[in-house]
Amino acid sequence: MVQTKSRGLLSPAHLRSKVAIPTLQPAAETLTPQRAKPLPWLYLSVFALWGASMWWFQPRLWSLLDMGYNTGSWLALLLFVLFIDFAWLYGLFNVTVVLFAWGYAFKKKRSGRIGNLQLPENQPPPPVAILYTTCNDFVEESVLSCVRQDYPNYKVYILDDSSNPEFQLRIDRFANRFRYRVQVIRRPDRRAFKAGNMNYGLENYVTEPYFAIADADEILPTDFLSRLVPVMEADPKCGFVQANHRANPDSESALSKDLGIGIDLHWKWYQPLRNDFGFVMFLGHGALLRRTCWEEIGGFPEIVSEDLGYAIHIREKGYRGRFVEDVVCFEDFPDTVRAFRIRHMKWTRGTCEFLKLKMVWLLRAKNISWAEKLDILFPTLNLPLTILYFFFMIDANLLLPWFFGERHDLTWVTGGMEFTMPVYSLGHGFDPIYSTDFFLITLLTFFAPVLCFLIGLARQPLKLFKFISHSTALYAALGPLSALGVITYFISGKAVFLVTGDNAQQSDAPSAQQSLGNSLRSGWRQFLQRSHPDSKPVQAFEVSVALLFGTVCIFMFQISFFGLCLAFALLPLMHHLGWRNRFVRAAVYVPFLFIIAGLLLAGFSLFGMQTVFFGYGFHF
Repeated sequence: MVQTKSRGLLSPAHLRSKVAIPTLQPAAETLTPQRAKPLPWLYLSVFALWGASMWWFQPRLWSLLDMGYNTGSWLALLLFVLFIDFAWLYGLFNVTVVLFAWGYAFKKKRSGRIGNLQLPENQPPPPVAILYTTCNDFVEESVLSCVRQDYPNYKVYILDDSSNPEFQLRIDRFANRFRYRVQVIRRPDRRAFKAGNMNYGLENYVTEPYFAIADADEILPTDFLSRLVPVMEADPKCGFVQANHRANPDSESALSKDLGIGIDLHWKWYQPLRNDFGFVMFLGHGALLRRTCWEEIGGFPEIVSEDLGYAIHIREKGYRGRFVEDVVCFEDFPDTVRAFRIRHMKWTRGTCEFLKLKMVWLLRAKNISWAEKLDILFPTLNLPLTILYFFFMIDANLLLPWFFGERHDLTWVTGGMEFTMPVYSLGHGFDPIYSTDFFLITLLTFFAPVLCFLIGLARQPLKLFKFISHSTALYAALGPLSALGVITYFISGKAVFLVTGDNAQQSDAPSAQQSLGNSLRSGWRQFLQRSHPDSKPVQAFEVSVALLFGTVCIFMFQISFFGLCLAFALLPLMHHLGWRNRFVRAAVYVPFLFIIAGLLLAGFSLFGMQTVFFGYGFHF
């Protein structure tokens, strides 16, 4: 049932008559005060390590520029050097975060733990709203977790943007079952995606001083509100409290079971230390927010990354977020490769939009410290800057061999027959970087993004091998898709909120009733505006990149990068075949095995084989 506009809340007494709710007890603990500004040591350490590496390695890198014999060759070398510097910076960032997180946990300095913090007995529990957002992806188990909170004064608002009548009917039936607790809100349009949906509900229906946000597939713990509301009440400068997350252990998706551990480990290593050393991110769901903050900034910014937009705007107003480690929500990993790719495209284009609209504002913000700005920009720039990696692949695997490649004959004997194959390697001018220290920092940079997984699963080597293999086939293969998302965003200037769980959403395919010319124009326009992973041009681009660079790898004998090219080609294939397909279940291990084989062979570069096996095409 869709309820009409109403600003009244049912009384706590009436709610207790419907649901057995435990009474909040006097506060057993006090809240550690949140720092006005984070400590700068993490980023000082990142740049100190990077500066030391530049001091040690840069002279040898700059010496490569002496090989340039024309403008094109010199620019190719310069791009090569600058990308290596940039890759080392990101690699050392990941290493430093893991080291700080390790020390943070070891010293028990867990400001992310709130223990048994409760409201005082003589303080009435403030009313709270839970905003459950859905768009053709209603999950009853998730909204039930919103309804079954052990907090005595709250109401659930289902903000329904669904266009599918079947989902609307399911939502209405659910609301009828819990009419004392649930109100359905549907707006007349779908302007501004999720941000517009929440703004509409908050402007017209929701009046509670605090509101929580739950995604369509999220499971809140029953004590979510009773544990987070005291945090907000204890600190008037806390603009939001972000709860911890784990992968849903009850998910039936094979993809979720294989990759979900990544959610657990990433949240464990990358979020708690931000309370003291960085910028606490509002991650769009599983959080409790202060309404007055929302009002002060004029509502959620109407962009795809409305969560990050909210967080930076309230920070400029003097509020900070707090990450709470010991309140854990469950979230589903995308249940199909298709959904995984759709989510990634949404994130890529949404991040590009955020940077275009907010980056200058962020850099000029007066109340956000430089350490916080860096902590926002390092992970935020990560997706758009994959375009640099794409250009680097072109540079290292096409331009440098064109300008500086030397032919060698590779000969092997099989069954008494001798075979000779021409291969190309970079000339002896690159010898200054074929050394033990370059090799080691290259390995460090290569494995830095997965360092937390290597540590977290070190005692389970088989599980680690499976996870890294699966991650390689999915995450490492996203390069072409990311690059395409960045390119099409900057051509179209638009970001679209693609709904991960909406299996009925339209792809970029034009109507069959259009003329050929109109169909091509419409298809091209849709491709630029959405670059939906369902579309054939997107998948054709990925396969073309795999074939082009895979062919180059054969002639450059770059085994690791060839494994990555296999992953590029495998990803759109998995989009159609699915994760459970027998071929896919075996094929997902192949890219990582090639990468490891290439890295092992690259080790022989220390014994004189560098020009053939130690190419930089696969390092980053």
